[in-house]
Amino acid sequence: MPVFTYTVVDAANELVRGTIDGDSPRQARDQLREQGYKIVSINAVNDDSKSSFWQFLGRGQESTQVGIFTGELSTLMAVGVPLLDCLTTLSKQHKNAFQKVILLLKDQVSAGKPLAAAMAEQPRVFDNLCVKMVEVGENAGNLDTVLRQLSDFKRKSADIKDRVLSALLYPMIIFAVSVGVAIFLMTVVIPMLLQNLTEMGRALPWPTRVLKFLSDILVQHGWWIALLVGIAAIFLFRLLKTKWGLRQYYGLLLKTPLVGDMLRKQEISRVSLIVATLLKSGVEFVEALQIGRGTSKNPFLQDALDECEASIRSGRDIGAAMASSSFFPPMVVQIYSIGQSSGQLDNMLLRLSDDFESQVDTVSNRLSAIIEPVLILILSVFVGFILFATLLPILEAGNVLEN
Repeated sequence: MPVFTYTVVDAANELVRGTIDGDSPRQARDQLREQGYKIVSINAVNDDSKSSFWQFLGRGQESTQVGIFTGELSTLMAVGVPLLDCLTTLSKQHKNAFQKVILLLKDQVSAGKPLAAAMAEQPRVFDNLCVKMVEVGENAGNLDTVLRQLSDFKRKSADIKDRVLSALLYPMIIFAVSVGVAIFLMTVVIPMLLQNLTEMGRALPWPTRVLKFLSDILVQHGWWIALLVGIAAIFLFRLLKTKWGLRQYYGLLLKTPLVGDMLRKQEISRVSLIVATLLKSGVEFVEALQIGRGTSKNPFLQDALDECEASIRSGRDIGAAMASSSFFPPMVVQIYSIGQSSGQLDNMLLRLSDDFESQVDTVSNRLSAIIEPVLILILSVFVGFILFATLLPILEAGNVLEN
C-alpha cells in the first residue's frame, strides 16, 4: 500500500506532520479528515525516491548515510525499542530523500515483511551485503549487533574512498584551473596582445606564429572543439559501461605505476573487509566471497574470485585456491591460508584490510605529491611560452628601432 507524508492542522490549531497509508491520495485525505485534521499538504512516497536518494548520496550504496542509518537503528534496537518504532523515530529525524527511503521500509515492515526483504526492494540504496547481513541477523536474533557491524563497515569503506579522493582532489583542482586559465589566455588575452603586433605588418617569429595559430583555432572553432570533446566523453562513458571497455580500463590502470599497485591493494582491502564482516555475522566463506565479488566492478578481481570459488567448491583449501590466481600477492594468499587453519580468518582479514588501507593511503599521498609539481611545471611552461611568444616580437621591434 502506498505511503503518504502529510502536514495538517489539528483541533488546537497546531501543525502536525506524519505518514499515513492509503490506496490513493484521496483516500489518505479522507482518513485524515475523519480524524478531524485540516489538511495543509499531502505527498506520495513512491519508488522515485530510489533515484532521488541515489542523487542525494552521490556515492551510491557505500554512502556514509547508510552507515549512519544502520548505526542509529542498531542503537535504538539495543536499548529495546521495537523495530517499527525505530523506523518511525528515524523517519522523523532524517529529511528529504532519505526520509522517503525509511518510510518505504516502515511501510513494508508494518505490512509484515522482514527488514531484509524490505531493504531488498530498494537495491540502489541497500546492496546485497546489507540485505544478507540483516537477513542473518534476523534469523540469528542478534539484529542490533549485525547492524552495528554493518554500520562500521559502511563508514570504514567510505573512509577508504575518501582518503584516496582527498589525496587526489588538489591535483584535480590544479588541473581544472590550469585548463580554465589556458582557455582564457588563448581566447581573450592573446588575441588582444597579438592584434597590435600583426597590424605592424612585420614578420612574426615562429613561437609567436605557433601561438597565434593555436589561438585562432580556439577562437574560430572553439565551440566545435568543445562539442567534439563532449561527444568523445559521452562515447568513453558509454564504452566503460560495456564489459570490453571496463576490462580495458582496469587493465590500463593496473599496469600504471603506483596507480596499479594502489588500485590492487584497495580492491583487496575492500573485499577482505567485506568477507571479514560477513564471517563475523555468521555467513559462510564461499557465500561471503560471492557477495564481495558482487560489490566490485573490477573484472580482473571478479575473475580471480570466481576461480577461487570454483577451486574451493572442488575441495581445495582457501590459500591454495587463491594462489592459483596472479591477482593476489603472496602475502594475501598466506594470510588467507593461515586464517583458515587457525580459525581466526575474520580477525586476520580485518588486520589485512587495515594494513592495505594504510598502504593505499601512503601511495595516494605519494601520487598526489608527484602529480602536483608536474601539473604546476606544465602550467609554468605553458604560461612561460605564452609570455616568450608575446614579448619576442616586441623585443625584436625595439632592437630594430635602436639600430
